[in-house]
Amino acid sequence: MEKTLSATHRIPSIDILRGLIMVVMALDHVRDFFSATPFRPEDLTQTSVPLFFTRWITHFCAPTFVFLSGISIFLFQQRRSIRGEVSLFLLTRGLWLVVLEVVVITFFVQFGYQLILLTVFWVIGWSMVFMAALIWLPRWLLITLAVVIIGGHNAVPDITTVTPQNALAAVLHNTPFVLQLGKQPVLVAYTIFPWVGVMLAGYLIGSWFLYEPARRDKLLVTAGIALLVLFVVLRGINLYGDPVRWSIQSRGAGYTVLSFINVSKYPPSLLFISLTVGVGLLLLYVFNHWTNRITSFFQVYGQVPFFYYLLHLPLMNISALLWTYLAFGKPSNLSFMMPECPAGYHPNLLRAYLAWVLVVAVLYFPCRWFGRYRKENGYWWLSYM
Repeated sequence: MEKTLSATHRIPSIDILRGLIMVVMALDHVRDFFSATPFRPEDLTQTSVPLFFTRWITHFCAPTFVFLSGISIFLFQQRRSIRGEVSLFLLTRGLWLVVLEVVVITFFVQFGYQLILLTVFWVIGWSMVFMAALIWLPRWLLITLAVVIIGGHNAVPDITTVTPQNALAAVLHNTPFVLQLGKQPVLVAYTIFPWVGVMLAGYLIGSWFLYEPARRDKLLVTAGIALLVLFVVLRGINLYGDPVRWSIQSRGAGYTVLSFINVSKYPPSLLFISLTVGVGLLLLYVFNHWTNRITSFFQVYGQVPFFYYLLHLPLMNISALLWTYLAFGKPSNLSFMMPECPAGYHPNLLRAYLAWVLVVAVLYFPCRWFGRYRKENGYWWLSYM
């Protein structure tokens, strides 16, 4: 009989990887507040190599986090004997995240509601709502759904003009769009369906973490390499898997390489998912074998990701308002002002990196405290944080 391991305890490699991506994620957000540019960092006609990679490296965060959430759902289910309890928890926690995205996170980013934001926690919430139903289905059907969603959604054409009549379809699958609800604009940055596929894929490989370490690690490495090979092959063929094909760049061979790896996040293309989740699987293998003070540092954030996320938004916003007031005489939210920025403002990546380090450092001790508090207390509401 095959041996399996207990699912009753947290798995350090998952917390370490989750913490790493939370720290890296903050870099992208801090850059928006401290070194915003009037063009997209992925625009190869205007970007620089450092700016491109500052943005590109953060692309790994959302898909890896959603994928790890799927793994965590499976492991959570192993600790509950009644599937209905798991389903109800996913439903209520998912809706809770959606409400928090709209009410709290939107406010923390702008200190107002000029534009309602539907971003990563919105899509995690709705993915959990879908998972509340999906966990009742047989495994073979879940595998089929994951493959069809991740592998096939790029064949679905975008809705170029979103109206109230087709808004629901656009929310399920489309490039980002702004929907006008009366006088209130709503930015739908993360459409739902592809991310459900990513969370479902994580759920399906959750059982690997019940296997003996040798078999688990072999599966992680094999799957990670397979996804990266799939990325290279499909990207090389340049026919399917991403809406934007790579091309030879007039700025030189280096920018042609950037074109090759510059795949679409909104919504996450097959190639985007293959690249990011493939690397994530390999990092899980690495963190299963490599632990030290550095990984312990990331683990602190990975044990309380939502708490960290909620704190980092107002912290960086307040810090940026203070900096712009001291530098330009007027507090400004640069991420919502481009290209109408204060006179004398210029993007500066060094400034963004310094601000990022400070934001992450300031949040270390609050996150460590909350992690210990949650571990020592069994209050029901802590499971929603």
